[in-house]
This record gives sequence, C-alpha cells and structure tokens, in this order.
Amino acid sequence: MVRIQIDQHQMEVPPGITIREAAELVGIEIPTLCYAPGVSPPTSCLVCLVKLADTGRLVPSCASRVEDGMRIESETAEVHAARRTALELLLSQHWGDCLAPCFFGCPAHMDIPTMLRQIAQGQLREALITVKKDIPLAAILGRVCPAPCEKACRRAQADGAVAICQLKRFVADLDLAQPQPYLPDCAPDTGKRVAVVGGGPTGLAAAWFLRLVGHRVTLWEKTDRPGGRLWTETTPQELPREILQAEVDLVFRLGVQWRPGVSVGQDMSLQQMLGEFDAVLLAWGVQEAAWLESLGLKVSGRGLEVDRQTYQTAQRGLFAAGNAIRGNGMIIRSLADGKEAAWCIDQFLRTGQPTALPTHYSVRLGRLQPEELAWLVSQASPTARSDWQEVSLLGLDQLEKAQQQARRCLECDCPDVHTCKLRRWAAQYRANPNRFRTERPPLELPLRDGQLVYELAKCIRCGLCVEVAGAAGAPVGLAFYGRGYDVRMVPPFDRPLVEALGQAAEACVAACPTAALRWQNTSEHPHLPMQPQKEPTTS
Repeated sequence: MVRIQIDQHQMEVPPGITIREAAELVGIEIPTLCYAPGVSPPTSCLVCLVKLADTGRLVPSCASRVEDGMRIESETAEVHAARRTALELLLSQHWGDCLAPCFFGCPAHMDIPTMLRQIAQGQLREALITVKKDIPLAAILGRVCPAPCEKACRRAQADGAVAICQLKRFVADLDLAQPQPYLPDCAPDTGKRVAVVGGGPTGLAAAWFLRLVGHRVTLWEKTDRPGGRLWTETTPQELPREILQAEVDLVFRLGVQWRPGVSVGQDMSLQQMLGEFDAVLLAWGVQEAAWLESLGLKVSGRGLEVDRQTYQTAQRGLFAAGNAIRGNGMIIRSLADGKEAAWCIDQFLRTGQPTALPTHYSVRLGRLQPEELAWLVSQASPTARSDWQEVSLLGLDQLEKAQQQARRCLECDCPDVHTCKLRRWAAQYRANPNRFRTERPPLELPLRDGQLVYELAKCIRCGLCVEVAGAAGAPVGLAFYGRGYDVRMVPPFDRPLVEALGQAAEACVAACPTAALRWQNTSEHPHLPMQPQKEPTTS
C-alpha cells in the first residue's frame, strides 16, 4: 500500500492507481471531461487538475499515479481557480444555447421547448404536465399573458414567433374539458404549516407549489373568492369566468385549505399568524405604505422590503412576493414570484434558512446573422404564425394545426442539457463562458448519418471519442483533422459516420461530455427542477 494525503485526508491506497481514483475513495469528486473508464485519458481538458504540495506543480489527476508520501491539494481556492480557467478556455470554443431564449424570456422559466416537442409529437397530456410544472394556471395565462417568451423567440426575428401562449392554452383547455383534469401527486406530508395571505396569482401559485412538496397550506383572503386581480383586471371576453373558476379550483383540489373573509392585520394579526404557522407568505398585492408600516413592516419604493434572493422580510419566517413587493406588474411575473417564493420557503422549512434562488447556467449563442436565421427557419415547419390565430382551441380537430405550429420551433436549446458534463462543471465552478470568447464562427450544418449526429459547434475537441472508438474496435474510428482552433473530429477517408464507428457508436455517444456526438433526440426532455447550485468547497 502507498501512504498519501489529499487535502486533510491521510490514507493508504493501492499502488498504481491514479490521484483521481484515490480521491474518489474518500468521497472527493474531481471534475473530468476527457476521462472514461477503460481508455487512456487524452488529458486534453485539464479540468481535473490537482496540486502536488511538495513541488507546487499542477497535474491532471486522471493520468497521474500516486506515489508514497505524496501530498495532494484538490479542494482549495487555487486549484479551483485553475479548473475554472480550464473550463473557461473550453467554453470559449463551445457554441450553442444550453437553454433556449424563450426559457429566459418567460419569468416562470417554463420548459417551452419540451412542451413544443411534445405537442409536435401529439403528446398533449405530456405537454400539459410539462406546462404545469412551472405554470399551474396555464389556461388563464394562455389568455392574459403578454407573452414575453414570444418576444424572446428567435423566430420572431424572421417570420413571427412560435405561438407559445396559444399552444399552452390549447393543451390546458383540452385538459380542463376532461372529466378529471390533471392533478400532480403531492409529496408525503412534511408536517409543516404555511399561511399564504392573498388569493391572487402569486398566492395561488405559491399555494400550489408548497402543497406539491408536502406542506400543509392555508390560503387566506379578505374577499369571498380566490383569484384576486384575475377577476378585476380582465374582462369575461379576455378570460371566460368559467375557465378562471375551473382552473383556480384545481389548486384547492390539491388539498390547499381556503379561509375567505379574513383581513390579516385586522381580523388576525401577523404575529398571531406567525405563531400558528411555520412560515407566512404575504401575497396580498399592492397596499398603502402607511398601513404596511403600521403593521411593523419595512417598506421600499414599490412595496414591502424583502431580500430579493429569498423573498424573506426582515422578520424570520415572514415572506412577501408579487405585487406586494413590486407594485403593479405582469400577471406572469406575479405567478413566477409565487413559484420562486414557494421554493425559498420550502428551503427555509427544511433547513432553517431560506436559500438564494438557483441560477440557470447557460452558454448563449447570441444574435444570429440573417443568413444563419434563414437556414434555421428552413429546417423547421414552414407554417405561418397566422395559421394559429383566432381558432377554436377545443377539440382534437385542431391537433394538426397545433402540431404544425409547434414544429415551427427552431429548437434552440441543447437536447442533452440535463446530461452535459461541461455545463455541470461550468455551473459548479462558476466559469464565465465569455472570458476568453473569440468571434463566433458561422453556424455549420450538423453532420447527420441516420440517427447519429455530430455537431461541430459544441465539440470541445477533447479526443475522448477517438480513444473510445479505438478501444471499442471501431472499423475506422475518428481522428483529428486540422490545426489550432480549426481542428475537428472526423471519420478518416471521408467515411460515413455510422460506418466509421460501427458498434462503437453507442460507447462514443455515451462518452461525449457535451453531446456534440449524440443520437437524434425525438423524446421529451426531463424537466429541469429548481435545485440549489452545489458550491465547490475550499479548505
């Protein structure tokens, strides 16, 4: 056995193993991109660097063998900075959107591309479930949302945005017309109790998401009906009242308790409520500053003063969101606030501290040149935006039109955003994708051979596919072609991709750290849950 030290861990390990393998034995996960079991690592990515304390050298842990007496530094600020730089160099030549522009345009960060793919495939219930993961009032928002997502849609610059809100409304209306509309399963009861004050879009959304994670939720409202400004700021023509009532009712079918006719601050004090519940969310809309101050609450320019990262007020366990903190805003923004506040409250109830909202890490392709946009549009459905306006949205007779409209999506997002190792480590190490950015090369047509796709723009030239193909006995394999920034992976002798890789194709796809080499993906994407970003620790 060999005695070594990794950070503060004194250990004995078998001779001949790598530093990466030794670190794994004590639960230290060192990032890797060009490593795969069973093949020689190309050591091209350098994100697995560690420092040898006795010499001060930084070495790749995936290829460096342990030696007796070795002292190794892994989880330190210096090593993390080196790994971050390595990631930023790789990102400088990695072109594409991790998350689509429409995702960021939607305040609720709905997974729009997945919904569109599902509708295009006729998977309407699956599409409705995708929507409801982020927007519980889908039929309502499909009518009254000003559609900031469509303003962000890349196709809007060409022949009109995809009719995202209309399609969302389409699947939601079909669901409401069913004898038993969709209701997600709630997590087991946590025993925690939350009071939500205000039954408008913020309060309804917060109640929905808090109930889903297992908390007992009571919704307090001074009027006799839930919905808040959805009733007063819309007309029956814009938002049919039967649709409004039906979708709001679903929130209470989840098990949310309803307490109408109670004015908090008058009929019941905030302190009484805080004594009775484990957390309280104020979602009561715009209120007079003087009245808020009389309750002992701090007021900012637009409303209640909160920590914008956690929605918590200066009082522990008391949260506020929506127009209560923003003044008059979009309904979709109010709903998004409810979703985010619910996430923060859930963290507070589980850990004792509200956690800052997670970030959605993404590399951005940026604005396309007219010829690039025209090429992307030519690859999608030629259906006009106007073909999906003012149509009857109920009935499967509209399915074909809905599918055609959904196929107008340019699929800007990465089809494997949930498995991309480069994105995972870049997010964890807070790598800046623009630090070493050069001028973006023109978009290139991905190489497609049957169901196998190679997208040069996303390839980081790690060389892992070359090693994997060789180890798996590929008929021809892949090789480096070109020099410097122009290098690329290609099958030698202009062989077709599938022929060159043969049965090794599956192993190469599995090993690719960025999904530059992948199978054509026609299935739905797993939903991106709200999760706190894991921080790399430093000793």
